[in-house]
Amino acid sequence: MATSCNCVAAAMRSLRPAAAMRLPLRSPPCRTFTSFHHSNLQRSSRTIWRQESARLSGSQRGTQQVQNLANGLRGQSRPFSSSTPRQKLKTIQQVKARNKGGPFNLTAAVLFIATAGALYAYFTYEKERMARKRIAEQTKGIGKPKVGGPFDLIDHNGNRFTSDDMMGKYALVYFGFSHCPDICPDELDKMALMYDKVVEKCGRVLLPIMITCDPARDTPEVLKEYLKEFHPDIIGLTGPYEKIKDVCKAYRVYFSTPPNVKPGQDYLVDHSIYFYLMDPEGDFVEAIGRNFTADQAAKVISDHIKDWEGPLKKKDRWA
Repeated sequence: MATSCNCVAAAMRSLRPAAAMRLPLRSPPCRTFTSFHHSNLQRSSRTIWRQESARLSGSQRGTQQVQNLANGLRGQSRPFSSSTPRQKLKTIQQVKARNKGGPFNLTAAVLFIATAGALYAYFTYEKERMARKRIAEQTKGIGKPKVGGPFDLIDHNGNRFTSDDMMGKYALVYFGFSHCPDICPDELDKMALMYDKVVEKCGRVLLPIMITCDPARDTPEVLKEYLKEFHPDIIGLTGPYEKIKDVCKAYRVYFSTPPNVKPGQDYLVDHSIYFYLMDPEGDFVEAIGRNFTADQAAKVISDHIKDWEGPLKKKDRWA
């Protein structure tokens, strides 16, 4: 029994050194790996810290350099600009001298105003021209004219005058009579002024015509003597009563004479008071009433003549 206990004790003693020897063999690798890993982390951290420190130091140095450069350039012109720095303006002469070469000077203002005025005048003229064209087109009839038409009468020289003699020129037609006390003389004076103004602007391309509403008393001789007091170029037309009546109807002119008039008895004729402007093709253009002054009427006629694109007879056969 004692022998067996001794054997067990001896076996236990023999096992202790082996365990003691094995433990140091296991623990050093663990301690070595831990130390290596920790040292690598420390070295990496120190490297990163140095890099960050260097970067931050460089940024701070760059910021400081920028601030120093800004402080040095304060109050000076930019290095990439070739213009001289602007000085503080102290006098009116300096202000005028600086503004003289600027974009908003007196010359630019004058050019701007002149251009705006020219554009306004152009568009105003075009607007008026289109309105005149619209009026002229609206008054033309299809197949049968709305105002005007063929006629065959006698002029103040006793010669035959038809509607074909009006072709190639503008015609200003007025209906009246020589015994009219006040309205006809006023309108014929206006016609003379209108005619002269149109001739001055456009040449002799207008025929001033007066057709009598009183053929019983207005013979060619009477018309010739009467019209020369107003203008030598005004053409007087007369003819038989029925033809005069047809012409007045074609031009939409109202006229009437008192019934049962005895020979030699004085009387008045009631009639419409308009100037009828006819174009070179015999078409009605526009009616000019008493509300027009001579200047206004002449402008209307001249504008229509200038708008005409066809040929015009400049030779006046009645001169």
